[in-house]
Amino acid sequence: MRKLSDAETLSLTNLLKFEKDGLAVSRAMQTLINDEDLKNQAESSILATEGRIKGIQQFINENRVAGTEEVK
Repeated sequence: MRKLSDAETLSLTNLLKFEKDGLAVSRAMQTLINDEDLKNQAESSILATEGRIKGIQQFINENRVAGTEEVK
């Protein structure tokens, strides 16, 4: 794969951050839900978000987006 441009790397970083922040909010909100159907929907949303995060992480690892010198 070609090397990502700085703008693409920044976009990927921001996407991962937004997903992570959204997951934190979803988990916090889930504790406030009393309705079982809504609680199940929230759990499905959390699982979907976790899947997207894992997908982004897998893309980063497989395509060596973050060089080993950047990770310490």
